[in-house]
Amino acid sequence: MNRTTNRRQFLSDNFASASGFAVAAAFSSLGHRYALGEAATRSSDLVAVKDETTGLPLLRLPAGFRYRTFGWTGDVMTDGVATPSSHDGMGVVKADGEQLTLIRNHEIGDDNPALKLSSGSPYDPYAGGGCTTLKFDSAAGTWLSSRVSMSGTSRNCAGGVTPWGTWLTAEETVLGVGDKDKYKDSVARKFQKSHGWIFEVPADGVGAPEPIEAMGRFVHEAVAIDRETGIVYETEDRGTSGFYRFIPNTPGKLAAGGRLEIAEVIGQPDLRGGFTNGTEFDVRWHAIKDPTLAHTPGIDPADELGVFKQGQKAGGSTFSRLEGCWAGNGVITFDATDGGAAKAGQIWQYNPQTEKLKLIFESPDKPTLNMPDNLCVSPRGGILLCEDNDYGANEYPQRIFGLSQAGQLSLFAENNVQLNGQHNNIKGDFRTKEWAGATFSPDGKWLFVNIQTPGFTVAITGPWQDTLV
Repeated sequence: MNRTTNRRQFLSDNFASASGFAVAAAFSSLGHRYALGEAATRSSDLVAVKDETTGLPLLRLPAGFRYRTFGWTGDVMTDGVATPSSHDGMGVVKADGEQLTLIRNHEIGDDNPALKLSSGSPYDPYAGGGCTTLKFDSAAGTWLSSRVSMSGTSRNCAGGVTPWGTWLTAEETVLGVGDKDKYKDSVARKFQKSHGWIFEVPADGVGAPEPIEAMGRFVHEAVAIDRETGIVYETEDRGTSGFYRFIPNTPGKLAAGGRLEIAEVIGQPDLRGGFTNGTEFDVRWHAIKDPTLAHTPGIDPADELGVFKQGQKAGGSTFSRLEGCWAGNGVITFDATDGGAAKAGQIWQYNPQTEKLKLIFESPDKPTLNMPDNLCVSPRGGILLCEDNDYGANEYPQRIFGLSQAGQLSLFAENNVQLNGQHNNIKGDFRTKEWAGATFSPDGKWLFVNIQTPGFTVAITGPWQDTLV
């Protein structure tokens, strides 16, 4: 788990070390350049760009960028299975020369029959979520294949790549056998297993249908691993949520057990309000006594806040909707989707070496940045933020922003998806649907990202040196 890269280089720890990824980047100069006041990109600077796969103007991007879509909902994959819907978290887990392997989540929460696997068994035969594995040729800029790689899980929202070249897929639900979804239809699920877990999926083959229970049963979002220590950081998507870490008994062997802890931001029991950009706090950690919710009298295993309540009682601090999380350059970057005075989002960085938490950016209002969800850090050091917003009565396209390490924000992309049956007979205006699953190729030339609805993956390339990412 030791770091092998120069500290002046930027190596995102969510790129698998086994593939030898080592990308030099001007991490410090990027933040300095934009801190000096270089103009941010405006919406009027973006242009509608046609997809090289369908010929449709699905995205608005800066001039000089191009893209190619793949894996639309309903497209037949290489294994003969129709591509599932609700594309969400995603990561690059392997590189064989120019051939990249990505694993993509599908946030399907219905109790449908499980996705068909080419080998192995689903975790729960009546859970319709899971993962698909994609291959991409980064030299040719072409998509190669896709297949099901995890089946029988529910609401696979985000997750993260491990340094040893696997994908951790996390369930954003704790519904189990006979439980009702109070947010949807109040109908008892047909599930045959408990949910709310993290599963590990290999780059090749399929994921084992065994949850890593010690990492906790709660409404999971993203996962990020500190390469230096092997500690895993986890976020929780609820209005009252905690920031967690899992200390494995054996680094790199998560299924061998470990200890789940929640962060206390000293002197700040509740961080859902507004703070000044650049503010720093001290952090300490408290153990979660019953991360599986199975051994404490009075705790309902179906209580989605069962883990959080334990942590809060022990001294853990409250955030609002923690979602994206990324490890790189010695810090853990994560966001609070509706945190801050304007409830428009906060970007935080935690430094494990100093036990400090720093607010990088708090959105002053929703037109500026509205509810960042998935995030990633590019090999150049910029933070890329995917909106999953709620403007209320005003409907705006969902956007992607770049954020420098100095806290300078710049618009990068807008969702421009409007369809009238041109692909798989899909119809509708999808410009208000969320971006998800952003992740870069190891060399930083390609950005892979999803439009969750109607559901497709896109590979974007262009003059990154002219952007914040």
